[in-house]
Amino acid sequence: MLPAGMDPRTPVLVGAGQIVHRPGEPGLPGPVELAAESLRRAGADSGTGDALLRSADVIASVATVTRPYPDLAALVAAEIGATPKRTLQSAPYGGDAPQRLLNLLSRQIAEGRADIALICGAESVASWTAAKRAGVAPDWPAQDENVAPDEVIGADDGPSTDMEIAAGLWGPIYVYALMESAMRNRLGLDSESHLARIGGLWSRFSEVAARNPYAWLPGERTVAELVTTGPDNRMVSSPYPKLLMANLTVDQGAGLILCSAAAADAAGVPRDLWIFPHGGATATETWYVSERTDIAASPAIAAAGRAALAGAGVGIDEIAHIDLYSCFPVAVQVAAAALGLPIDDPARPLTVTGGLTFGGGPGNNYSTHGIATMAGILRRNPDDYGLTTALGWYITKHGVGVYSAKPPARPFRPVEAEVPVARRDTAPGYTGPAVIEAYTVPHRKGASGDEAEAVVVSALNPAGARILVRATDSETIAACATGDRLGAAIDITAADRFTLRSERTA
Repeated sequence: MLPAGMDPRTPVLVGAGQIVHRPGEPGLPGPVELAAESLRRAGADSGTGDALLRSADVIASVATVTRPYPDLAALVAAEIGATPKRTLQSAPYGGDAPQRLLNLLSRQIAEGRADIALICGAESVASWTAAKRAGVAPDWPAQDENVAPDEVIGADDGPSTDMEIAAGLWGPIYVYALMESAMRNRLGLDSESHLARIGGLWSRFSEVAARNPYAWLPGERTVAELVTTGPDNRMVSSPYPKLLMANLTVDQGAGLILCSAAAADAAGVPRDLWIFPHGGATATETWYVSERTDIAASPAIAAAGRAALAGAGVGIDEIAHIDLYSCFPVAVQVAAAALGLPIDDPARPLTVTGGLTFGGGPGNNYSTHGIATMAGILRRNPDDYGLTTALGWYITKHGVGVYSAKPPARPFRPVEAEVPVARRDTAPGYTGPAVIEAYTVPHRKGASGDEAEAVVVSALNPAGARILVRATDSETIAACATGDRLGAAIDITAADRFTLRSERTA
């Protein structure tokens, strides 16, 4: 029998499964194998074995990076013996996918369009890399490129402007490093103090990973270990050495089982395993980083957070457990500021997994692990609320979810939050005076160690427009690699050249 007054269409999370295959363990598992096993574990977790898996109306997959199957859910369905009426897949790129899929499927369950829904995802970059090194081809299933899911969820426009690409901002390791510099500028910190700040944040994340049985790197790291460069922690793009960045070379999978309260009750899922979505929201930032008013802030996270908390009917101070998407330290700091959270509260660490460096960064699928881990925590603390965030591209696409073992007081109604429109002009090709608001020095592996290869500067001209410059001359690189150039006045003479006029503006 359902609890008195509960709508039988109430969506509920009843099973969560995770798997990690570490180096040295036998086999080279692919994404299909890991995703299917994560769902089998979710079935076992629910107490129903494969009953709910085989009865699923819909299976949704998070798009894989390791091997871009056009319909991963169809392959997983065959592996677990399911015959869903529909398969869904997220857009090829976006860590916001797990929350978007959960919001959509929960809404469809509430509306009577589905009774049992599965979400799964996995990455096998570590096995793929190991196979290449060994010169062998992993025995993974193939799929015809003309196969397609019933629906693709999410936006997948190109992430960068021509000016951004020309400046070398073509990947997360460079874009987020630039954002981190902007965050330091925003906080008014010198480089040493800021490095200690982000090293401390990541050290606290490693402590959480040490307690996570599914973490990729389950060991505690000191601040000194994280910020000191060396053979095992090379500088990638200042201020980030390798251990302050997401680790994508993992073999990990996670799966979730969602169903209506009526279906959960009929299947005999014990009531103390039920976790309810209370609030869910998604939002999209001004798409291109260079066009944002402040590249160290996110109005979209703030809007999604407000909407999700309002949907749940709780405030941020009532949230006991938190998992912020943590590909790079700046992403955590931006989200914490947007949600009104301190980054160093020992009572509320900002991760439940250890984050994408230590917990592991399985492509688009990290937040499925975050939700799965949160479900276990909330079962052990049934009076608490938990909040998870999901993020795609460059702090661009967002999802926020609020969960609890307590039944919701109001129907679950996920929303796309409205974000105030705010854009900064850009001035590609501009020459003249400007002020540095952020910069990063990318490094490459060299025969004699890490070598600085350029300096990428984000500068504002007197009209407030943003210009990106990538300089590769040794004199400018040395000046920016050895001194603090935030706030420095410069003269931009070309798209690849500028001269310093002073340390900082008045």
